[in-house]
This record gives sequence, structure tokens and C-alpha cells, in this order.
Amino acid sequence: MSGAAALGCGDAPVLRERGQREVFCGLTGIIWLHRKIQDAFFLVVGSRTCAHLIQSAAGVMIFAEPRFATAIIDERDLAGMADANDELDRVVDQLLARRPEIRLLFLVGSCPSEVIKLDLSRAAERLSATHMPQVRVLNYSGSGIETTFTQGEDACLASLVPILPREAPGAGSSLLVVGALAEVVEDQLRRLLEGMGIADVRFMPPRSALALPPVGPNTRYLLAQPFLADTARALEARGAVRIPAPFPLGAEGTTAWLQAAASAFGVAPERFDDATRAPLGRARQALARHREQLAGKSIFFFPDSQLEIPLARFLQREMDMRLVEVGTPYLHRQHLAEELAMLPAGTALSEGQNVDRQLDRARAARPDLVVCGLGLANPLEAEGIGTKWSIELLFTPIQGYDQAADLAELFARPLNRRLRLRV
Repeated sequence: MSGAAALGCGDAPVLRERGQREVFCGLTGIIWLHRKIQDAFFLVVGSRTCAHLIQSAAGVMIFAEPRFATAIIDERDLAGMADANDELDRVVDQLLARRPEIRLLFLVGSCPSEVIKLDLSRAAERLSATHMPQVRVLNYSGSGIETTFTQGEDACLASLVPILPREAPGAGSSLLVVGALAEVVEDQLRRLLEGMGIADVRFMPPRSALALPPVGPNTRYLLAQPFLADTARALEARGAVRIPAPFPLGAEGTTAWLQAAASAFGVAPERFDDATRAPLGRARQALARHREQLAGKSIFFFPDSQLEIPLARFLQREMDMRLVEVGTPYLHRQHLAEELAMLPAGTALSEGQNVDRQLDRARAARPDLVVCGLGLANPLEAEGIGTKWSIELLFTPIQGYDQAADLAELFARPLNRRLRLRV
């Protein structure tokens, strides 16, 4: 680990970019959310382009039965020749008749639904009144007009907060882990937390809409993802208290994340060490295999997923990579305070996007690896610059000890590919 990292860059100046952006829209979050809440369904109210985007991103074959679909807004809707609300009610009735296992239906707004001013909030209230108690209907916006793609998850989880149960009177302290995690990661983290003696551990989103976690003043919550600002505000309005922590990426980040929970719940240091010693040792051993290849390599992060700062911390401190620039769409200093303090002093940080300027800086630096969206990856590869698709970091389980080496391998793989192509 670099000794310079101890100086931190929590108060470092940030280059704020405002200009052309290259990001996916918030609809993309459905791809991992629909796998998580197993009795929920995501109905996008949008265009054929919206439908093609989601199906392409998910790789869903035409005969599959995913838990998402698109209610197409066509020319008749745009021209005002059809009542969009009547059409939506008809589609929802057909959907629920065909899929009786659905318990939670999200109406997901898109750019087209917002352009025609379709009030999905009122539609959700109307449809909930019709289909409750069998099905509850909520809505959120996945529009890409003003958001980046991970904000789709934030908007979805924030829409759940108002319907979370209240804490029972006299309830003791509970821990809520917030952010969509793969089931294998959730199970691993639960075992570690319970092994420390933190018995009442809940996850949001839950695997079932019938298992919504109660929230109130005795709830302490840990963010598992750095892009959940709206959800955090909604939880705090309900009385929940955030536990400040880095994010559980890599061996160091996972240990610090667990330690924050342990400190908040008064876990004895000996018990914490007993619970984490073996998995921490395995993670460090597994990471050593990739450090040799990644050490000394330079990396440039384009702003895309909001995972950039925790990833940069992991790669610099545990893989000894050199940070050229760390760009992020939005920098929430409060939620990222612990991460920023672990970055080396002088790290170049940027917030927002101006694609042309950032491309100029990346081309001038010629880093060994660029983390960016799909729209930029192919042109950069054609110029001889290696890339890593940022969206793959959302589709892949990367949190926790057992996934630390998998996370490192995601960055080693494109370097390996380029090495083989040169031979």
C-alpha cells in the first residue's frame, strides 16, 4: 500500500465538468434489480428504443420470461389520439392476469413518458387502489435526461421507503444493508455480520416484496453502493441513522465496512478478529496473484457509474495501480468521505462530464487502462488504449472478501487480452 494514501484527498479541489455526456439511462438498473426482488415486476412506460436497450443489456432471448417489460408509447399516444392512462391500465390488467405471482409492480418512467407528461405517480396510486392487497404498484423515473444509469437503482429504492413497515414499539437496534447485492454476496455478508453477534440484519431491497424491512429511529444502515443519495435521505427522514464507512470493495474496504458496523454495535475487537481473520487472509492471498500484473499500471476513470472513487481506492491501495484521473458523475462528499481520505494526496478528481475534454486528457496521458462506458470503449481501443466497461462492474458480484479477486481480475483481463494480441 502506498504511504501517500494516508494523507488523503478529502478536501482536494475537484474539476467540475459540464458538457456533452456519454452514459446509459437509469432504465439499465432494471437488469440487476429484477434479479433481486423475485416477486416484483418492472414495467417500463417508454418507446421501442427503451425496450431494445433493456433487452440488449440483459441478453434476454425472445422466449424467456424476465421480470420486466415495456409498455410501448406509439404514435397514437404521442399524437393524443389514444388515452395513455386507459392504455396503461389495459396493459397492467393483462400483465397481472398472465403473471399472478407478481406482488410488487414498478411503473418505470422514461424520456418519452416524461416528454408527454404522463403522470405515473397518479397512475400508480390508481392501479394500487384497484389491485391491492394482491399487488402494490409503485413508480419511479428511469429517464436518462438528467441522470446516470446507477441512479435508476437509487430512484427505485427511494420509492420503496414510504411503504416500509414502522419499527415495532420497543424494538432494539437493527442493521439495514442498503443496495442491491447478488444473493451470494448478501449471504456472505450476513454470515460475517451475524458471526460478530449482530443478530438483526436486514437487506434492502429484499428478495421478496413480502419481506420489506421495518425502519425507524433504532435502525442503523450501511450503504453497500455509493450512488444511493436519495434513498439515504428518505431513510433518514424515517429516523434511520447512517453508519459512515468505506464501501466493501477489496479486502481492505470490506474489512473497514464490517469494522464500521462492529463499532456501531459494540462488537468486541476479539470477536471481530475471529469473524474476519480467515476470509480476510483468503482474500489477501487471492489478490496477490493479480497484484503482480496490475502493479505500476496507470488507470483513468471516465465518469459513469459512481463506483469510480471506491474502485480507485481499491486499485491504488491494494493493487498498487497509478491513478491518472478519477472522474465520477456526482461526488457525494459525505457518503464518500472515508473513501476520499484513503486516496493519495494530489489525486486528480473530476465531477460531471465533458466528453471531448476528458478524451483529450486520456489521449494525452495514454494510460494502460481506461474505465468507461460502452460508447467510448471501442473508439479508444481502436486508438490502442485498453478499456474496461464500467457497466460490467454492476452486473458482476464484486463486494466482499470472496469476490475481491474477481474484482481484481476484471481489471487484469483486458490487460491480458491486449498482451496476447501483441504476441
